[in-house]
Amino acid sequence: MKTLPDNPDLGHLRRQAKDLLAGLRDTDRRVTLAGAQASLAEQYGFRTWADLKAEVDRRRGRAEIADPALARQLAARFGLDEVTGPMRSVARPDEMGRRWSLETDRGRWAPRTVDDVFPVTDGEANTLFQEAAARAGVALPAPVRSRSGASIESIEGNRWRVYEWRHSGPPLAAPVSASITHAVGDTLALLHGLRLPANEICPWSSVRLGTASWAELADTVAAKGVGWAPALAAAVPLLSELEKVGEGSAVPEPVLCHNNVTPGNVRLGMGGCLILTGWEHAAGLPPAWELCNALAAWAVDPRGGINVAAARALVDGYRARAGSLPSLSVDSFRGAATGLLNYVAGQADVALAAQGEQDQRYADRNMRHLLTHLPSPTTYQQVLDAALTADETAPAAARR
Repeated sequence: MKTLPDNPDLGHLRRQAKDLLAGLRDTDRRVTLAGAQASLAEQYGFRTWADLKAEVDRRRGRAEIADPALARQLAARFGLDEVTGPMRSVARPDEMGRRWSLETDRGRWAPRTVDDVFPVTDGEANTLFQEAAARAGVALPAPVRSRSGASIESIEGNRWRVYEWRHSGPPLAAPVSASITHAVGDTLALLHGLRLPANEICPWSSVRLGTASWAELADTVAAKGVGWAPALAAAVPLLSELEKVGEGSAVPEPVLCHNNVTPGNVRLGMGGCLILTGWEHAAGLPPAWELCNALAAWAVDPRGGINVAAARALVDGYRARAGSLPSLSVDSFRGAATGLLNYVAGQADVALAAQGEQDQRYADRNMRHLLTHLPSPTTYQQVLDAALTADETAPAAARR
């Protein structure tokens, strides 16, 4: 489920809806802006656009303000010069920590805590990857090293990273237009072409980390009496089916990948360029796995429909940059399926631990949305088929 920022902007949501309309019209030219707004509201976990607008009104101006002493320490440690205003939260805490906005006399910055990054990293390899990607032409918020040259600094019990603030529009929402997915494919091929070595495949995308079966988890949740327990029980067969995607198949060699190229981590910058954020989960993956994960994230709408034009454009963009595609099959969605399963289990743990009315309300909405919008192996096969019929002149191996 998409998450509203701490100080949501209705203008940004309207722009998101217009961007989404272009993607929806790739599949159905009859879709109206009102239809796109309703679809966007659903992605945020609300029944109607009016409900989403009401939540925006309720939350506006509620960003948290950090201790001024913490802001000054951050600025001093990372060489940002003098703080000129309050450091404000950007969004509710996520699986890693929390994002903030900080202004100094040198400009605007995007600090964030990275206390629970998976896989655990000291940040150096991650930062070197971002720096290499930027040199190759990927638009991204540049990582800022501290005065000591470190990527991460520990301040008041948290691990902090800082990025330059890059002006852009709001995050994108799937499905997006074919012109955008073509650029996404190009970006993926550029990153894979760096061929930065990886010692292993990211466990998050290759190993089910939980020990309990889905049926056991459903029983545990039902015993807690939470509102989303029936949704989890209904999803158990599909979750169990997703565990079998790619089971027993050969695993291609990994390279260092972004590992999170999803619409929520991409924004449109000046001139329509794609600005890629969310690099903290970068890890080793086979390029085929990341490409298939992108197909599932960008060319499948929230209700499971396939945006054929977007799927075709994504692989066309990749092929235009790389010259060819990696060998793809439904087994190549193993990383997408495994990462999703680990995410569902993790979000269930977070929801069960939620305290306070606001957090519990958010957890309930998030889990209901997540469990009722799961892809299936059939969805993976359909989006792959759509992508690989893009160019009948492509080599047969690339269309398998």
